[in-house]
Amino acid sequence: MLEKLASIADRYQELTDALSQPQVTEDLNRFRDLSREQSKLQPLVELFEELRQQQKELDENILISKDTSEDPEIRDMAKAEIPALKESISQLEENARILLLPKNPDDEKSIILEIRAGTGGDEAALFVADLYRMYSRFAEQNRWKVEVIESHATGIGGFKEISVSIEGKDVYGQLKFEAGTHRVQRVPSTETQGRVHTSAVTVAVLPEADDIEIEINPADLRVDTYRAQGAGGQHVNTTDSAIRITHVPTGIVVSCQEERSQHKNRSKALKHLKAKLYEVQLQQTMDDEAKLRKSMVGSGDRSERIRTYNYPQGRITDHRIGLTVYRLEEIMGTGEIKEIVESLITSHQANLLKTAITH
Repeated sequence: MLEKLASIADRYQELTDALSQPQVTEDLNRFRDLSREQSKLQPLVELFEELRQQQKELDENILISKDTSEDPEIRDMAKAEIPALKESISQLEENARILLLPKNPDDEKSIILEIRAGTGGDEAALFVADLYRMYSRFAEQNRWKVEVIESHATGIGGFKEISVSIEGKDVYGQLKFEAGTHRVQRVPSTETQGRVHTSAVTVAVLPEADDIEIEINPADLRVDTYRAQGAGGQHVNTTDSAIRITHVPTGIVVSCQEERSQHKNRSKALKHLKAKLYEVQLQQTMDDEAKLRKSMVGSGDRSERIRTYNYPQGRITDHRIGLTVYRLEEIMGTGEIKEIVESLITSHQANLLKTAITH
């Protein structure tokens, strides 16, 4: 592993030298690409330097502890430091193995988040709104930008479905394990007998597609305009600004009525369509290794029950990793899902490491 890290450090130095060359700084595209590569390698280079320094200290302490000509007190001090140095080196090596794992190129991307009511009627629609608020507040904490693309509100403050764009750094990498079925158990406000009802909501997390990755033939699109409607079906403006786009070859339909401008609605709808087409493309081209990686924390299938929100017990349980957190009201209110997100990522990395070792 040290050889691998050393070669990465050499590449980092090559990039540093290249970025100071006038012919590179004048070529904005090349400068951006090399800067991005350098930025990705930097954590590994810093870890390599720390690992090398601690290994040097360990070797010196071992020599001193065995040197009979050295002062006994100095030898004892050096010997006492050896276990801590070995433990620190072991942890650094574990961190390096994680950083060296193959990266999903989509992890850095922004996403389209789709939340839909499943079984449970009005109660499921209300929970769609709860999840939307939770994810929006988590996005605010990470300084990500949230924009609604499409929503179908109910008259009681819920949504039959809502699709939003979340833009920022590493959004997909943070939220990709949220895909699946989220189950809620609570007493609805309309329930007079105090009985707990169980409802379900499905979440899809789609990485946004670059124009380079998805090319759409305009002839494959059917574009319809209509008047935007609010909850209850009433028209909220007097112009046909809402847009519905059908991708004829696949039958995928997207729409947007959130903006007053037809042009802006069309732009948002196209972004949503590209993300859905990109998801189809990923599913078609996924090789066996990628399928294995995706199945380690969960398949991402919308029919898979991944998490339960139990209000009477005040708990959230993620069934894939056996994690239970007893701060349901706080998490739903503040969007503080960092503990859950990081636990899922850590579990995924541990499984990848296990697979890498056994193959």
